Amino acid sequence: MAGLSINLRGEHLILLPLRAVYWPGQSCLFIADLHLGKARHFRKEGIGVPEAIGEEDYSKLYDLLKEYSVDDIYFLGDLFHSEHNKEWEKVEEMVQYFSRTTFHLILGNHDILKKSLYQKAGLEVYDQYLDLGPFKLTHEPPEVEVENEKFIFCGHIHPGIGIKGKGRQHVRLPCFYSHNYYMILPAYGTFTGVKTLTLSEGNIAYAILKDKVIPIKENYSKRKNARG
Repeated sequence: MAGLSINLRGEHLILLPLRAVYWPGQSCLFIADLHLGKARHFRKEGIGVPEAIGEEDYSKLYDLLKEYSVDDIYFLGDLFHSEHNKEWEKVEEMVQYFSRTTFHLILGNHDILKKSLYQKAGLEVYDQYLDLGPFKLTHEPPEVEVENEKFIFCGHIHPGIGIKGKGRQHVRLPCFYSHNYYMILPAYGTFTGVKTLTLSEGNIAYAILKDKVIPIKENYSKRKNARG
């Protein structure tokens, strides 16, 4: 699977089109906002969400884990969307299937199950953050944009970037949104929505375009908008 190589705090990382960060040096993956079980939750409320939407997320995750065969996978919050239901059995099956991989979860605002359920399924659980080498893993972006000792990886926002082209063409793409001191990962879940963010000095959006990841800086975004 093709990806975009970047360097942060002296470490080589790869931003993958499947909305994950791969850290070869530690044989691990960072993923945010899967919201597994969200489609089932909506169907329970009488909203006609196709069941295939939820199955697609599991399928992509299985493919990703089979391809990279990592030692650890870190979920940056909102792994499971709602209360305990039959969908949770699929999470347990996934953890058992990839028995050589350790699954870690930094709790997000939608991770409302009892901690004991996550642990029973075989996940290592952390309340707010986890320090990992030169990085800090958490769910929500920092409230104040100040330099930190560790570079932060987070989720929660479901970031996207809008690009305008010729003839009033406009496309909104999910992205990795990077600041000098932190990066917001795109939502991994299919049924999550995207929040369009704007670029300012010091920020870069790594947009996901089908099977590749492309960097978009402030001046490029403004130039494209001016052309539109």
